[in-house]
Amino acid sequence: MENPWEKIELFDYEKHMSHETVGQLQCLNSLMEGQLNRYPVKSVIVLGVAGGNGLEHIKKEKFKKVYGIDINRGYINECRTRYEDISDILECLCIDLTDKNAVIPEAEMIIADLLIEYIGYENFINIVLRAKPKYVSCVIQVNEESGFISDSPYSHTFDGLSAVHRDIGREEISAAMEKIGYRLFYEINKSLKTGKSLLLLDFISVGLLRE
Repeated sequence: MENPWEKIELFDYEKHMSHETVGQLQCLNSLMEGQLNRYPVKSVIVLGVAGGNGLEHIKKEKFKKVYGIDINRGYINECRTRYEDISDILECLCIDLTDKNAVIPEAEMIIADLLIEYIGYENFINIVLRAKPKYVSCVIQVNEESGFISDSPYSHTFDGLSAVHRDIGREEISAAMEKIGYRLFYEINKSLKTGKSLLLLDFISVGLLRE
């Protein structure tokens, strides 16, 4: 079955996410700047990279390898074009992250913003186990009663996402990460004008805490 994310045009996605009634693209960009610079890592996987929002914060003197992964090949192609200036360290991969046989590269850090809601806990945990990162930073959306898609002139584009979306909670993802050896280390809650908020959760490998 085709994933609904494969049908959503990048133009519509970015116009919706950056619309004045939504404001999520701008907030995520700010959060990713912190994600990329908070920890001493030289390699990172950005899951659900879309068009590469936030990759302008990549510093070539810091990173040796950056992987951008998404299920939508159009997103991947555009991301590659937009960030040609870091093409020597950026590798964009079209991967279905719900495929348990997908080959996932290893990296010191995983960034997953507004992604776990669409692939589920089990798939996300499997990805972490395969990538073996020291740090995992994710952003989940805390919804209010009006639903998980905010209103904008482009919101109809996302009608098919209800088939794959599920709410993700702080306690549930923290417990799942704890089971595989990662401890909640840092968090930020950013309120949006829609009444929703974006909750950033950083996890660290317990092995690092023992060092």
